[in-house]
Amino acid sequence: MDKSKIHESNLISRDLSWLNFNYRVLDQAKDSKKNVLERLKFQSIVSSNFDEFFEIRVGSLYNYIDNNKKRFDYCGLRELPFRDHLLGECQVFFKKFYKNFCDKIIPEMIKNSIYLGDIESLDEDGKKKIKKYFKKTIFPMLTPMVFDNLHSFPILMNKVLIYGVITKSSDNTNKRKISFIQIPVNIPRFFEYKIDEKIIFIPIEKIIHKYIKKFFRNVTIESISLFRIIRNGDFTLEESEDIETNFLEELKQKLKDRKFSRVVRIEIQEEYDHHLVSKLKDILDVGDKNLFEVKKESIIDLTSLNQIINFEEFSELLSERKKPILPFDFDNKSDKNIFDILSDKDILLHHPYNSFEPVIQFLYEAAEDPNVLSIKITLYRTAKNSRVIDALLKASENGKHVSVLFEAKARFDEENNLKNGYKLEKSGCYVIYGIGALKTHTKLLLVVRREGKKVKNYAHLGTGNYNETTSKLYTDLSLMTSKKKYTKDALEFFNVITGHSIPDDYENLITAPIYMRDKILELIDKEILNVQKGKEGKICIKINSLQDKHVINKLYEASNKGVVIYLIVRGICCLRPERKNLSENIKVISIIGEYLEHSRLYYFHNSGDPLIYSGSADVMIRSFKRRVESLFKINDEFIKKQAITILNYNLRDNKNAYILNEDGSYDRIKNKRKPFSVFSEFYKLDKTKIDNSILL
Repeated sequence: MDKSKIHESNLISRDLSWLNFNYRVLDQAKDSKKNVLERLKFQSIVSSNFDEFFEIRVGSLYNYIDNNKKRFDYCGLRELPFRDHLLGECQVFFKKFYKNFCDKIIPEMIKNSIYLGDIESLDEDGKKKIKKYFKKTIFPMLTPMVFDNLHSFPILMNKVLIYGVITKSSDNTNKRKISFIQIPVNIPRFFEYKIDEKIIFIPIEKIIHKYIKKFFRNVTIESISLFRIIRNGDFTLEESEDIETNFLEELKQKLKDRKFSRVVRIEIQEEYDHHLVSKLKDILDVGDKNLFEVKKESIIDLTSLNQIINFEEFSELLSERKKPILPFDFDNKSDKNIFDILSDKDILLHHPYNSFEPVIQFLYEAAEDPNVLSIKITLYRTAKNSRVIDALLKASENGKHVSVLFEAKARFDEENNLKNGYKLEKSGCYVIYGIGALKTHTKLLLVVRREGKKVKNYAHLGTGNYNETTSKLYTDLSLMTSKKKYTKDALEFFNVITGHSIPDDYENLITAPIYMRDKILELIDKEILNVQKGKEGKICIKINSLQDKHVINKLYEASNKGVVIYLIVRGICCLRPERKNLSENIKVISIIGEYLEHSRLYYFHNSGDPLIYSGSADVMIRSFKRRVESLFKINDEFIKKQAITILNYNLRDNKNAYILNEDGSYDRIKNKRKPFSVFSEFYKLDKTKIDNSILL
């Protein structure tokens, strides 16, 4: 295939852009300045991202192919040629990914006395412990499943290690059979053993391999092959009027179906049995490009490296987490409660540089405060043993009215969300599990409180989930306020999503799926008009993903009319920057580093009186058409300056930033200025660095 044809398109392929994002994350695992555990962490993240890429993006592509539906990729290729090109690019990435692990990280682990060992590397005491561990723990949990004329092909589970064993009978027939042994995910991946200063991690599959004959007595084992499959995880739900029955039952069925959906990738350790693979490819309906070989000195599934990263004795090797700084004008030594603080002023939190604790504190104080009447919240992904859920349960027990829109369709969190939703329902909370086929992705919290003879509302509007775990790892923004201009909109929004209401015009919210795209296009048009009037036109947008063709084309138009555009796009970017006569005034950067960039900011110069929005929405078709989303306008002048400072710091970064080239490739930004990293500079931020801030 002529790759130059792909570059002729004015748009970059969404899937190829996502794959390119993974290369930038892989750079973190290649960084020799990081210690070995940090590099292992990023190697694990890349592995997890790559799995999700196949489950969702490759899975979605196969939904078109398997159902004979037409699909044109942004790069101009139809579904089958694009599949072949995409899988070819995935093969290239996979080889580079494992090459880094084998050639760079494993030797670095050894330098630090960390070994991916085998049983023969243990002393006699270790070998005895392994034997006992297999006999007492592993052997009872494993079940060989034969496939022959009398036994149908077994259901092979998604993302688990599987041994395919070919045996021959000991009689004169020498009949060959295939059997499968699936390794349960509730067995630790590594057996941990210490010899002097060495910590040895024995992969579970090596222990099983050593004793695998115990499952096949009186037959000859001809070959043993270790593999893992990835299944299509992409599904959609039809909108149902009967949300309490049809919708939830359909969701449960879809979750079951996902476990048995079509296979999109097979990972297999090299020196595998070709007869076995031939059978797998035939039965699972996959081709050669869906088969990914892993070198024998490595291991399959590097997401399991987390067991090594979290090993207790290695805690000192992990980068020490910096202590969050207090939000401006927020004194945790004050005896004021959160309601007193928010009555005086709006607070903008920039996580994780500012702790997520004030949001948790807000919920707990609301749960315990006898004057609080009700709490309304949207939940998308929550932490394990969530304190947010705990606070809502306490609120309900204390007689508050608690309304929770719990998005049951949050991908890969569906079962956890249903479980927590049922728990909240039993405590007396009013729980809604989504709005038909739409995903509720917006992040809103409203507390209604009696104060004297009046009722006052308090709100939290954010870019990230109500998840205290990811708040330490993702950069996000939280606006906490009691201003009526926000709380009135939030109350109206909850009435819309929990009831049957058509909203009036919001004063400070832009919502999807009805208004958001049109409003963003309108804001871009205003910048075009200002340039045409001889004024300055400038746009700066910081988001996770940019894919919507309507907005991209409008940005191209703005560029051609002279509007200066800065885009800070962490992951997928389908806009092609700096192309002559198309996007010469558009610069796109991506920042990858210590934290996952998750905050969103939309800046429009507006003739020197900037309009700035933040919220949950990226510039994606799904955000505008298939999700309940919101962006909130930033009104407070000081908080506006905070937002501009965040954008400026991102644009100044020359340690973690990449620039997107016109051909779709990325290069690290290198310049002679003093090194500047957002991941350290935000911890040093004070009010003196914010006052009078203007966009670069």
